[in-house]
Amino acid sequence: MKILILSIGKEHNDVYEDSIRHFQMRILRYLPLEWLYIPHDVTKEKEGEKILSHIKKEDYVVLLDEKGKDIKSEALAELIENRMVDGARKMVFIIGGAYGVSKNIEERANYTWKLSSLIFPHMLVRVIVLEQIYRAMTIIKGEKYHHE
Repeated sequence: MKILILSIGKEHNDVYEDSIRHFQMRILRYLPLEWLYIPHDVTKEKEGEKILSHIKKEDYVVLLDEKGKDIKSEALAELIENRMVDGARKMVFIIGGAYGVSKNIEERANYTWKLSSLIFPHMLVRVIVLEQIYRAMTIIKGEKYHHE
């Protein structure tokens, strides 16, 4: 299975680049990973159209949104592992813009994940998502990175 992270905004900035690269390299030991950056647009609807143009019907889509489900790392690992067992070819994580995503994106999502009740800078969310995907993979593989 491949992981695709669709993110509204610019590519990573220098402050977070080392952390992003660190977790990307760790994830690549388990799964292929790709980033796709969608430029900000005038409306959420236009951003949504751009996002949807990169998603296939068979892709499993996880939307990060404050209205989503607050889950533990083990539940994220189970979600990823179940998609692997189901034979999903691609799991797409969508990190929306500062004002959220369009209704079309909300409706297309197979799962909506609430990262936290706190609000984080967009670039930090990228690091957290990567770290959690990496943590999920170590849980799936029974490795020592994750401690309960």
